[in-house]
Amino acid sequence: MAEKSFKYVIVGGGVAAGYAAREFAKQGVKPGELAIISNEAVAPYERPALSKAYLFPEGFARLPGFHVCVGSGGERLLPEWYPEHGIELILGTEIVKADLAGKTLVSAAGETFKYQILIIATGSTVIRLTDFKVQGADSKNIVYLRDLKDADDLLEAIKAKKNGKCVIVGGGYIGLELGAVMKINNFDVTMVYPEPWCMPRLFTPEIASFYEGYYGNKGIKIIKGTVAVGFTADANGEVKAVHLKDGQVLEADIVVVGVGGRPLTTLFKGQVEEEKGGIKTDSFFKTSVPDVYAVGDVATFPLKLYNEIRRVEHVDHARKSAEQAVKAIIAAEEGKTVEEYDYLPYFYSRSFDLSWQFYGDNVGDTVLFGDNSPTSSKPKFGTYWIKDGKVVGAFLEGGNPEENKAIAKVARLQPQAKSLEHLKTEGLGFASKI
Repeated sequence: MAEKSFKYVIVGGGVAAGYAAREFAKQGVKPGELAIISNEAVAPYERPALSKAYLFPEGFARLPGFHVCVGSGGERLLPEWYPEHGIELILGTEIVKADLAGKTLVSAAGETFKYQILIIATGSTVIRLTDFKVQGADSKNIVYLRDLKDADDLLEAIKAKKNGKCVIVGGGYIGLELGAVMKINNFDVTMVYPEPWCMPRLFTPEIASFYEGYYGNKGIKIIKGTVAVGFTADANGEVKAVHLKDGQVLEADIVVVGVGGRPLTTLFKGQVEEEKGGIKTDSFFKTSVPDVYAVGDVATFPLKLYNEIRRVEHVDHARKSAEQAVKAIIAAEEGKTVEEYDYLPYFYSRSFDLSWQFYGDNVGDTVLFGDNSPTSSKPKFGTYWIKDGKVVGAFLEGGNPEENKAIAKVARLQPQAKSLEHLKTEGLGFASKI
């Protein structure tokens, strides 16, 4: 097969690839210099839409509506945008071998791609229950959500099992967002997770109790402190029941599993330095191998604000790290430098009529403020995290754009807090005055 050569290759076709392509275009990449190789069949799109509007029964989102870069208020890069900018978009192509020393990639079909500079933007893959040999975990209608095909599979199941029973396995982002979506689709929803409260990596028990109460009021049942240990299927191989470790058996027409992901670094194992489960980079996303960069979920990078190395799985970081890497690549070629990546951790979620944002670090003591009653018609509350007398993190449910900017500023500037009591009394006012 013919060999193709490019100056720059991005391997992976997710959010990071799309934002990197836009930055290359801004920086004046020449026609034929850049290729994106993706095993997905469509041009890069904003992945968060899949767990929200894509699955709505009405007013749903469809491509080309959420191609990148609409997620950050930018121009939508339709499939034709790439060739118009001289960028080769190579879709439906899985890379099975990467030779970093030889600057060569090989596809499943045996195609060879040569590059001068590589950007690894392979993202994460979901953790599957079949990985743990859970009995019956390969039954039909047990679904995961990572890409467009997964979302389409879930849509088909929703149509086929109209008004049925859905069990959500996992109490994190996917669990909470899809629990809401399945309820909106008029399913009888039960959520199951092993932790004592939902979203334990971020939420305090007080924050979690609001969401659990709110979901309960919507008719969603929550079972905590246990896990799914097996599934039974009917004669067609379709899931019909979920068996829990505590002995409970739940009827199910659809099971949605959201138990986390892992970065896709397998292609590069043993060729590049790794740390904390990802590929180790510097503040410009350069790896230990010359001319190889890693961005998004797969990168473990210096988080300047906290003077430590971290890996961040979030769309905001995928966008910003991709742009940083491209700026750094072009600057290096021109004998210039760019500023170090100075990222403020940011997470958000939307479900039902709720919308929260979090900035900073969730370490230290916490203070809850505002109205966090699950029965409120317009709940609005937040939490500050305080470490060494400084506010280092802030969470807000129901905030408007100005209020969300205010909590971001607090997390970035880390102002001194007089006392926990003072913060509790001041509430959102503390952030608004910074």
